[in-house]
Amino acid sequence: MTIKVVRGNPTPEELAAALAVVRAHAAAAATEPPGAATGPRDSWSDPARLAARRVPQPGPTTWARTYWPS
Repeated sequence: MTIKVVRGNPTPEELAAALAVVRAHAAAAATEPPGAATGPRDSWSDPARLAARRVPQPGPTTWARTYWPS
């Protein structure tokens, strides 16, 4: 693994701390089995939330009904 500082001038202690965080994260990711659940899913990211109501069928007046509640 190669780490390159592209901006700034970190002290050796700051660089060591950053590398420790990166290595700890990589070690934790390596111990998880593939496809493991990462925790409860947030309802904001649920795709069913976006399609909770019917969308208008395509047609000449669809643009006018797009944002009006049915």
